[in-house]
Amino acid sequence: MELKLNGTIKLINELQTWDSGFSKREFVITTQEQYPQDVKFEVVKDKATDFEKYNKVGDNVDVKFNVRGNEYNGKYYVNLQAWHVAKVGSANNAQTTQTNSVTTEEVADDSPF
Repeated sequence: MELKLNGTIKLINELQTWDSGFSKREFVITTQEQYPQDVKFEVVKDKATDFEKYNKVGDNVDVKFNVRGNEYNGKYYVNLQAWHVAKVGSANNAQTTQTNSVTTEEVADDSPF
């Protein structure tokens, strides 16, 4: 099942890195519907470092993502992991592809990263 949202990038957070080498960047889009919602996504690993090169606050984007849930010390957490972010109306909608961190498969397209 493919999940997808469209909206305008409202916020791009700083890159977070850990001693293990893992990195992630969170960003927020505002949906364009009758009752707009601010939705936070994350991009992970090496794709997080390139995210801001191809995306800016104010860009209208389509975000394809997976829902990731986990339990830690009796608490449950849910993250929305973006694996494809494409500017709407762009000639090359694959220009800002993000890869799902859970699989080792790369998304096949002509993206610059």
